[in-house]
Amino acid sequence: MLAQESPPADIIVLGKIVSACGLQGRMRVHPFADDPLSWSRLTHWWVGREEDALNLWRQTKLLSCQLRNGLLLAKLACVADRTAAEAISGALVGVPRAALPPTATDEYYWADLIGLSVRNTRDQSLGRILGLIETPANTVLRVGDGESGERLLPFVAAIVLDVDISGRWVRVDWEKDW
Repeated sequence: MLAQESPPADIIVLGKIVSACGLQGRMRVHPFADDPLSWSRLTHWWVGREEDALNLWRQTKLLSCQLRNGLLLAKLACVADRTAAEAISGALVGVPRAALPPTATDEYYWADLIGLSVRNTRDQSLGRILGLIETPANTVLRVGDGESGERLLPFVAAIVLDVDISGRWVRVDWEKDW
């Protein structure tokens, strides 16, 4: 991996390394975005574990990247062979926000949604977005308030009515007792 003083504070997680692929150190990466093939145009990725502090993430050169069956097959300079690819399995990959293209209207990076407050059409607080889950049908918001557990809300236009990133809130058509 490249020597770098410290990772940028604004790394956007793009996906997760799920397994080794072949003997030459290629890895299968599960993407967390709609256009994962565009990542092949990036020169470097940052790699780290979900439980690690940001200062433990390391930058590495992206040598190759292609899309196959919904997964990326990537080769990183820091992964020499299958053993190294197996050891890095489970790690996350990301890049600084500045490396990513701006989002279009009504498009969001998942990282921008984490922590936003969620209110329903009755102006009742449902909590904050804790995370997102990708399912075959649609993305699901994990919303929690620390008291009544966690709610799973489909991230679809019929449910998510407004998103205000700068205001740090989301308005949904979802009842508090559902």
